[in-house]
Amino acid sequence: MKFDMRALSMGARYKIVNSTITPRPIAWITSMSKAGIVNAAPYSFFNAVGTEPPLIVLGLLKEPMSRGLKNTASNIIETGEFVVNLVCEADAEKMNLTSVDAPADVSEIDYAGIETVPSDAVAPPRIATSPVSFECRKVTALDIGTHQTVVIAEILVAHIADAFVTDPERHYLDTKAMKLIGRTHGSGWYVRNSDEFQMDRPRYDPDRLAGKQN
Repeated sequence: MKFDMRALSMGARYKIVNSTITPRPIAWITSMSKAGIVNAAPYSFFNAVGTEPPLIVLGLLKEPMSRGLKNTASNIIETGEFVVNLVCEADAEKMNLTSVDAPADVSEIDYAGIETVPSDAVAPPRIATSPVSFECRKVTALDIGTHQTVVIAEILVAHIADAFVTDPERHYLDTKAMKLIGRTHGSGWYVRNSDEFQMDRPRYDPDRLAGKQN
């Protein structure tokens, strides 16, 4: 079946995108308002987009009724700083707690009982139990359409728990041991990154194409 995304409602487009582009990594974002209130919220419209400089991208949906910025987006645009904390299985319940629609003057850090540690280059703290945390600074924020803000940011500092660094000099990491989780289709569905398979990247073989042409 073909869906003309240009003709569909925002809700219909969301269902198609959300149910097909999976699994998606989760950015458990900590940010800080100008008043010093620390916000924590998970976002799965998130990925890496570059390494020189190291860049990540966030898709931050706005409030569905008012179309105003949510706390995370507001903090990032106002201060330019935030931390992306990756989510392991052990933190899944606390991460889910931070997805509540808390008032702007309530810190989800306190609400979910999350332990934090200071960052090195930005004001918002890191989540202490996260296997990986990226201290980020906003490069640009774009309102594309009426319902979303796209943020591109540079990773200034990467923190990786010592237990997952197998060779510091060659930057080898035990990613599987981090037990990271991701988002999949529909509301409330997640995936564990424990089912893997490996394929070596092949070399180009000109004889392969020549054989098909004969």
